[in-house]
Amino acid sequence: MALNAIEVELLRNNLGGICDEMYAALMKSAYSTNIKERHDHSTVIFDAAGRVVVQGDSLPLHLASMLGLAEVVLEQRGRDGIQPGDMFISNDPFVGRGSHLPDVAILAPVFHAGELVLFVSNIAHHADIGGMSPGSMAGGMTEIFQEGLRIPPVRVCRDGEIVEDILSMVLLNVRVPEERRGDYMAQIAANRLGLRRLEELFQRWSPEDIEAGAQKIIDAVARRMRTGIAEIPDGRYAFTDYLDDDGMSTRDIAIAVTITKSGEEIHFDFDGSAPQVQGNMNNSYAGLQASVLYALKVLVDPDGPTNHGMLEPVTITAPEATVVNAVFPAATAARAQTAQRIVDAIFGAMADALPERIIAAGNGANGCATFSGVGPDGKYYVYLETIGGGAGGRAYRDGNDGIQVHITNTSNLPIEALENEYPLLVERYELVEDSGGAGRHRGGMGLRRVYRGIDHQLTFSGQNERGVHPPWGLFGGGPGGKGRMEIVHDDGRRDVLAGKPSSLDVPESAVVWVETPGAGGYGPAAERSAEALQVDRESGKFTEGYLAEAYGPRAVDG
Repeated sequence: MALNAIEVELLRNNLGGICDEMYAALMKSAYSTNIKERHDHSTVIFDAAGRVVVQGDSLPLHLASMLGLAEVVLEQRGRDGIQPGDMFISNDPFVGRGSHLPDVAILAPVFHAGELVLFVSNIAHHADIGGMSPGSMAGGMTEIFQEGLRIPPVRVCRDGEIVEDILSMVLLNVRVPEERRGDYMAQIAANRLGLRRLEELFQRWSPEDIEAGAQKIIDAVARRMRTGIAEIPDGRYAFTDYLDDDGMSTRDIAIAVTITKSGEEIHFDFDGSAPQVQGNMNNSYAGLQASVLYALKVLVDPDGPTNHGMLEPVTITAPEATVVNAVFPAATAARAQTAQRIVDAIFGAMADALPERIIAAGNGANGCATFSGVGPDGKYYVYLETIGGGAGGRAYRDGNDGIQVHITNTSNLPIEALENEYPLLVERYELVEDSGGAGRHRGGMGLRRVYRGIDHQLTFSGQNERGVHPPWGLFGGGPGGKGRMEIVHDDGRRDVLAGKPSSLDVPESAVVWVETPGAGGYGPAAERSAEALQVDRESGKFTEGYLAEAYGPRAVDG
């Protein structure tokens, strides 16, 4: 008998609960702070055809790194070449349809009574995947071979046992292999948990029920997307935004989009975007796809589930060998910077069509800081974190301060955890004054973190954006503050760094000073209420000079 709507929703919640339990298990058993504290990982369940049925409560961009993996494994091996007890590992943007090398996915087929029914998968950002720079994320890398170990979809488990030859090869090519091994074990364990939970699910649901239910779950998301798209006014909308640079010699990198909406369908065309660049800001098509789906989802169906049905009413075109659809052997480590700008460009294009839903540009940077060195205990370490910033002002309220925005919703790493695990001292962690763009509703504030190596010379690499092109405001709102990175010496000297510094030696007598962008304001500054200005004056987030310049005498005179 066909499943009714209640049974389909029960199945969806069952599958979603398994995804969430896998997510928690990976987080609690991982070794690295990037996973166990910052939660830079995701989980998903595919159907037997390789389509996403449910995704855990995790990072939107990670959908890019998993979306094509099951399909690739099926294409390469066919159903007959996949056996119970297999697990496949991959990270490559080109042969594995991932998005960048530090995101390593592990996929496990789910069998019942000898038949392939589903796949479970998880992905985690590893703090190092080898390559020319500790952390595998620095600027200056010009081809994928420099960024780390490329892993095509290969078996990491066979007959339920780890293929030690594969794991040994991976660990030989990375820094801090003990930590990496712990994270890979956590990923494998999370998949095994998912397999056990799904086996329990078969006690209630037959494979035929699950297959039919998965189709209905996907169809329901497609219907929701179509309904939401239908509410957008028909028309053609365009916008161009810019990345500051690629860490090499290319500056003002255009991200252009033209959106054509008709009825229940929508088309995104990225013709006019810059050619792929020498530096590692390039995005694979999978990353472009995930960025588009995220932006559209938050505009038309923010409360709905995430799965393959989102793709049904959407078409995406982008010329090959562009920064949004790069081809081999492009470097892609910093692809999140470009993914953020893709979202900004889509929001900019849709502002006139959906003014009540669009927010001004947020920090849009996914600022990245990587520290490495030999600590006082004689052990080598690598620590990577991405840092939030401001969220854009919106039609009904101010933007949030100091958070991750859009496709990268990782947590910050608490100072206590950072200083407990690494020979680093955080001397300052605060909001950046005057960084929230003025407006009827102001933009959110950027973050400042200042790091010092304890009793050793550390090596620093970074990725920063919105240092040249600030986060824009909407409908008369002002721009947000720009990002910057500096080396500040104890004698007062300040070395201003380029946006993508790579492998800089920082002496004990200096600190690494990182400021992330704020966000743009929404609506004219003249329309900010007296009550809101009073809060601004009392908050300590803004100087009197800034308030006077942005809002006029009434901002400081009360």
